[in-house]
Amino acid sequence: MFKKILVCLDGSNLAEQMLPYAGEVAERFGSSVVLVQVLQVPSSLAAASAQGAESVIEEEMRRLAFDSRTYLEGIAGTLRQKGISVEAVAIEGSPGDAIVEYAKAHDIDLITIATHGRKNIGRLVFGSVAEHVLKHTVIPVLSIKPDDSKA
Repeated sequence: MFKKILVCLDGSNLAEQMLPYAGEVAERFGSSVVLVQVLQVPSSLAAASAQGAESVIEEEMRRLAFDSRTYLEGIAGTLRQKGISVEAVAIEGSPGDAIVEYAKAHDIDLITIATHGRKNIGRLVFGSVAEHVLKHTVIPVLSIKPDDSKA
């Protein structure tokens, strides 16, 4: 039923609470898993872009991509130990749009996403990402609200 499952992560323990659910579905259906983290230009550097400091932004994005790959591969290793086929992908863009576009372009059968992945103001941002995904895709979405006490 679900050949490819997309797991949306943001680097937080709260978002990672989605992993047991995605792993269970993958084991039951023999699905492969794609771990994805969306990289955005930090707002502090966005102004630098307007001032012609593209090299600073490119360097920061390379650093973010490296950190993301390291993070995602660490999680992928745990799932691989369970016999699940896993791919780790860092993509750039606006989180909601990037997730929806990636899922459509890569034949994803199920998107899993936590409704709140970050603390404080970031929680509102990631919650809006989950809402955006729900509103803009026809792909089934499995979503949970993480338990803050487990973070």
